[in-house]
Amino acid sequence: MSSDEGGGIADRLGRLADAALGTAQTRLALLAVEVEEEGHRLGAAFFHLILAALFTGFGLLALAIYMTVWMWDSHRLLALGLDALIFLLLAVWTASQAYRRLSEGTRLFRDSIAELERDRAALKGRHD
Repeated sequence: MSSDEGGGIADRLGRLADAALGTAQTRLALLAVEVEEEGHRLGAAFFHLILAALFTGFGLLALAIYMTVWMWDSHRLLALGLDALIFLLLAVWTASQAYRRLSEGTRLFRDSIAELERDRAALKGRHD
């Protein structure tokens, strides 16, 4: 009689351990996805910051050329001024894109925490 009970308890403990390990594996997979998504978000923001710096440099270079030839033929001034304006507008746009991506906030671990809270609530409901 005690061997039947022992086998039943061992089986139950085995199933419980298997369920716990399955849940942990799922949560770790979700955690890995969230870390990867965060890496992509930061990479995109970094890319936009680099572009903003590049366009700012081009804009300043074009502005310097514009100032140098200010006294020359009027048609060249318009072309160089428009070049400077375009590069500076691109710099502002890319910087705003980077700012927007960074100000969205991180989603890192948000889904994992929510899943763990649902797991705890489900387990708490079983014990009550």
